[in-house]
Amino acid sequence: MKSIGLYPCVRIDTASVPAAGQAGAVLLAETIRVTGLDRELSAALSPWRKPLSHHDPGKIITDLAISLAVGGDCLSDLAVIRAEPGLFGPVASDATVSRLITVLGADPDTVVKAIAMARKTTRLRAWGLAGDNAPTAGINPAHPLIIDLDATLVTAHSDKEHAAPTFKKGYGFHPLCAFADHGSSGTGEPLVIMLRPGNAGSNTASDHQQVIAAALDQAGLGPRPGHEGAPGPGRIGGAAERGAGLGGVGEEVPREPRAGRRGGNTRGAQSAGAGLLSHPPAAARGGH
Repeated sequence: MKSIGLYPCVRIDTASVPAAGQAGAVLLAETIRVTGLDRELSAALSPWRKPLSHHDPGKIITDLAISLAVGGDCLSDLAVIRAEPGLFGPVASDATVSRLITVLGADPDTVVKAIAMARKTTRLRAWGLAGDNAPTAGINPAHPLIIDLDATLVTAHSDKEHAAPTFKKGYGFHPLCAFADHGSSGTGEPLVIMLRPGNAGSNTASDHQQVIAAALDQAGLGPRPGHEGAPGPGRIGGAAERGAGLGGVGEEVPREPRAGRRGGNTRGAQSAGAGLLSHPPAAARGGH
C-alpha cells in the first residue's frame, strides 16, 4: 500500500488477511484520490488550517462526505471509517472535526466559495477524464446539457439552526438542488445544493436564479451558455412549475422521465434566458 494524495492507494491480493469493513467505500476514496478532490480542498481550505495541525481540513471534509455515503448521519459516525486506517488513512477525532467546523462556520460565505471552486476544478478534471462519457461531451443546441432543479424536504428531529415548519406540516429544512442529467444511461450528478429553512418556498425565483447560476458555473458553462466565448449550450429543467426559476423566460421543453429520482420528468426552459443570471442576488447568511 502506498499513499498518493491524502488517501492510501489500496491494492488487492489473495493473501490470507482479515476482511476489511466498508471496503465498498474504497471506490469513493479512489475517486477522490484520482480526481484530486482531496488536494484541491486541502489547498482551498489552507487559510483555515491551524499551525502545526496534524489533520488536513480538506481530508476532514472528504472523510465526512464518505461517512455520509456509507450511511452516517452525524459527526460521530466518522468512527466507521476511522476503524479502517488501511483504507482511509488517519481520520481526525470527533473533537478535532468539531473544532474545524466551528472555525469554518465563522466565515461561511468565504468557505463555501472556496469549497465550490475546489469542487468545480475537480469536476471538470473528472469530466475531462471521462472523455465522450462526460455530460458536456458533444453538447449543442439540439442536444444540450440538462440541469434539473428540485426542492426536497429534510426532517430535523430537534431544534437545529434555520430549521422551520414545512409545507407538509413537518419540521426541518427545504434545500434547493441542481443536478446535471447524465441521460437515460445515468442519473443526476449533484452540482449545487442550497441549504434553506423549512418554510422556504418551492418557487422562490431569487433562490432558483442563484442556484442556476451556481450550477452553470459548476458545469463550466459560464453564466450565458451558447453566447460568444461560452463553452456550449445548456437547458434548465425545474421541479418548480414551468421555468419559475427563470422568471418564465425561455421555451418549455418536455422530455422523457428518468427513473430513480423525483422530478425527472419536469419541464425545462432554454438557458438562453439565463442571461438574467449574470448578477444573482447575494445569498442570505442562512442560504448555505
